[in-house]
Amino acid sequence: MPPVISIVGKSRSGKTTVFQSLVRELKSRGYQVATIKHAPSGTTFDEPGKHSWRHTEAGSSATVFSSPNNLVLVKPVSQDTPLEDIVHLLGEDYDIILTEGFKQEGAPKVQVRHKGARAPLKNIEKRLAVVTDELLETKARQFSFGDTKGLVDLLERGFIKPQKKRICLYVNNAPVLLTTFPRQILTNIVVAMASCLKGVREINSLQIFLRQ
Repeated sequence: MPPVISIVGKSRSGKTTVFQSLVRELKSRGYQVATIKHAPSGTTFDEPGKHSWRHTEAGSSATVFSSPNNLVLVKPVSQDTPLEDIVHLLGEDYDIILTEGFKQEGAPKVQVRHKGARAPLKNIEKRLAVVTDELLETKARQFSFGDTKGLVDLLERGFIKPQKKRICLYVNNAPVLLTTFPRQILTNIVVAMASCLKGVREINSLQIFLRQ
């Protein structure tokens, strides 16, 4: 899957501003960026009476609402969806995925913290960096609010470029970690087989889906 970085911080810490700056800087460097926002409990995107709501009420497991400028998926769930499931749903067409929130998930995190905050976010796993306006005692890299380029340099070196070429395997909808040897073997076999098929020319990406 594409590298996933979560931007976390308390309310009014400036994380949305940092988030927007990161997206703009990444786009200016030519990268394809997808974003995920974790909404509060009780938030609804499917209003009663709307066509998509009527589809759901009729028993549809998922509804896609398509227009010339938007594509919206409405999929009822019974509990908070794990971040890796949402990333899988987005697909592989992105260089990086940024999320706002998801502080309890396992993705690397950039914490945003203003000077004078009462207390830092606690129990943050995989804290990659902190965007702050004061010097903190932390092993994570620290960036000022104005140093978006420096933070993107870190993401580019550590996550985007190393995963520019990748192969992903999902078994029963769960990602399977591939080390170098099986990754190379699987790549060679699949590409060789597809290259032999009629009508196949240069292969830039390849998708296989199996249900049995």
